[in-house]
Amino acid sequence: MENVKVTLVKSIVGCKANQIATAKSLGLKRPGNSIVLPNDAVLQGKIKVISHLVKVETV
Repeated sequence: MENVKVTLVKSIVGCKANQIATAKSLGLKRPGNSIVLPNDAVLQGKIKVISHLVKVETV
């Protein structure tokens, strides 16, 4: 299974509550924070919710 690097590029201030909760569940608190996670269906669903706030790279 490949890994994916998710980076928060926009602030979550002013976003909907579910988008803020999704970003925090990934461990992303401020713009510039990155995390490397295994790519699976759960992660893809979370990325879809906050796709306009994050940058996704394959590692």
